[in-house]
Amino acid sequence: MLPSRAMTGKAVGRSVPRREADAKLRGQARYVGDVTMPGMLHGATVRSQVARGRLRAIHFGPEVRWDEYVVVTAADIIAAGGVNTVALIVDHDQPALVGIGDIIAHREEPVVLLAHPDPHALEPARRAIRLEVEPLPAVLTLDDALAARTVVYGEDNVIKSYGIDKGDVDAAFAAAEVVSEGVYETGAQEQLYIENNGMIGALEGDVVTVWGSMQCPYYVQKGLMKCFGVGPERARVVQLETGGGFGGKEEYPSILGIHVALLARKAGRPVRILYDRGEDMAATTKRHPSRTRVRSAARRDGTLTALDIDFVLDGGAYATLSQVVLSRGTIHAAGPYSVANVRVRGRAMATSTPPHGAFRGFGAPQSIFALERHLDEVAHKLGLTPEALRRKNFVTKGGELATGQLVRDDIDLGALLGSALALADWERKRTDIAAERARSGAPLRRRGLGLATFLHGTGFTGSGEKYLASVVGVEGMADGRVRVLASSTEIGQGTQTVFAQIAADALGVDMADVEVATPDTRDVPNSGPTVASRTCTIVGKLVETAAHTLRARLVAAGLLPADGGGDLRAAVQRHLATLGPLRALAQYEAPPYVKWDEGAFRGDAYGAYSWGVYVAEVEVDMLTYEARVLDFVAAQEVGRVIHPVLATGQIEGGVAQGIGWALYENVVWRDGVMSNNRMTDYIMPTSEDIPPIRVLFAEAPYPYGPFGAKGIGELPMDGPAPAILNAIEDALGVSIRRIPATPEVIMDAVEGAGASNGDGAGAGAGVAGAGVAGAA
Repeated sequence: MLPSRAMTGKAVGRSVPRREADAKLRGQARYVGDVTMPGMLHGATVRSQVARGRLRAIHFGPEVRWDEYVVVTAADIIAAGGVNTVALIVDHDQPALVGIGDIIAHREEPVVLLAHPDPHALEPARRAIRLEVEPLPAVLTLDDALAARTVVYGEDNVIKSYGIDKGDVDAAFAAAEVVSEGVYETGAQEQLYIENNGMIGALEGDVVTVWGSMQCPYYVQKGLMKCFGVGPERARVVQLETGGGFGGKEEYPSILGIHVALLARKAGRPVRILYDRGEDMAATTKRHPSRTRVRSAARRDGTLTALDIDFVLDGGAYATLSQVVLSRGTIHAAGPYSVANVRVRGRAMATSTPPHGAFRGFGAPQSIFALERHLDEVAHKLGLTPEALRRKNFVTKGGELATGQLVRDDIDLGALLGSALALADWERKRTDIAAERARSGAPLRRRGLGLATFLHGTGFTGSGEKYLASVVGVEGMADGRVRVLASSTEIGQGTQTVFAQIAADALGVDMADVEVATPDTRDVPNSGPTVASRTCTIVGKLVETAAHTLRARLVAAGLLPADGGGDLRAAVQRHLATLGPLRALAQYEAPPYVKWDEGAFRGDAYGAYSWGVYVAEVEVDMLTYEARVLDFVAAQEVGRVIHPVLATGQIEGGVAQGIGWALYENVVWRDGVMSNNRMTDYIMPTSEDIPPIRVLFAEAPYPYGPFGAKGIGELPMDGPAPAILNAIEDALGVSIRRIPATPEVIMDAVEGAGASNGDGAGAGAGVAGAGVAGAA
């Protein structure tokens, strides 16, 4: 893959109108709930009601006329010669349906599928089914999983583990002038996409076809192929308009796609399942809860000499995507710092809850939260400002990260930090806050400032992109326009628009000459999943390469001038008329310097990183203990910005989700299931809770991204939580080490610090840990 060519186009770098905006504004966009088919039935799922047990029997109540329903159980899969599994990464990880005699691993396991012409007839039937279950011991907490007194996965509840080793950590600690230690915890988080999960299944001849709301059509196809025992030509997946994903529609649609297809096969008619909000929140994946112990060694001047990090994720009942979430979190745990000695141990543990899965950031927000909170505590201990400690330890171009990867990005984190602090008016606000504290001693509303500095790798980790070997096509159409062929989905982030911009500028045409195909496994190649900040950088680069190749073919055929320009539509039509079909494909090739050793977990983890400095100003009400973000600055280096408005929207949306994770969104678990699975009880930030978000982009073009672009979608999830909690510590003089920092958590921390200090611990009262042992 060649570096990007000169940036001379008319579309890239401009905020052109969104491709799908008109249809959405006019109400013409068709989501799963809008689509009907002749004879279509409505489906529902009967789920287990115990955290762990063995299914002994399924009893169908006599009050229901079961001959009016389509009923599918695991026995139907086996009888048809299929495999009762949801194929993803680990073979035979979780069943499509729990069968009689099988283990129930969590309370939302699907057991029976129902379909009926009347959707209102489904709930009475669902209630009439009784599952006879032999109870088994469950593992309901991370502590229980680690203790392994009850084993629910493998030999020790460990789904996956990774390790990073750099330098001599033990020797560095032995020689350390200052040693600090803390434990930091993050909770689960629900994606809360606007549109719930939904799919439609049908048989088209001998082809199993599903349509639905999803991020990864080829994941769903893989699941169908394995479960039904068919090849790719007999398993078709089509994305419909998708109302948000954030990772929540990465792997879960494979389960739902299998379910609607099983019902459709037995019914001989199309079947739609559309979850309501309660079922969607209770049964589907969430962000992995985490616990991270960070131990650091430093000189008194602030130089970090060693990091020893133990990073643990709660994976839930099955492996699903936990190993790749763990991989990213482990690699990001040591942050954007130059530390000679690093040891990171990462583990994903199994518990008896619904599996946790992909969510924007993919493990990095959890480990970054721990490190960035820890560094503020270290700074206080050393008598340094948080920004001074970070400046002392920033990695620079040519420096080495924890995995041994050399930084090739043209990044100056010191300058980015300076820009962010200037935009935040950091020094003036710091002076004002100090004066306010001096005047009133312990004001009822206390303000504080906090920051976080971080990095986020673009694309799949390590050899992941090489394994995917993604392919993109660009083809000529009968009317002379060109069409981009990729399975990357539009889920609200702007895929269609950005691909059209890249293709138009690579071809030297207007965007009106470019169409982006609907992701349909029958028509488009596998460009990989729409995840991991890879759509623009990795897949967009393939779009650019394929477009350049197509234009080169037209030049070689004498249909376009070699020096640019020409009438592309006429050239395409002439090629189709005289030379036949016109299609160019591009397949992923790693940048030549990328070398990764999966066994040693060492080398170039990513082709490039995006870098961020986020600054938060908060206010804490000392009567209610509510924290509110007053102002937020998000500065990042992301390569070339393809579409400024879309890019700004990505940052603002990520910050808003980060604020929710930091302060509001508390998943309450009861007996292994989410008990507050309603939007009245699961509190998310509204527009009233979101402050002004000032976004700053620094552009250092990446040669192996389209027109220099790097990843942007996940980066803004990484920085808000630690910046906000650092600001709360600045306001209160109390260190809170777990999120969400709800009023109850803040109150406990303040009152605990007051008891230990003998007074009501206000700002400047010193740092005390909340919820875990204090700093060593």
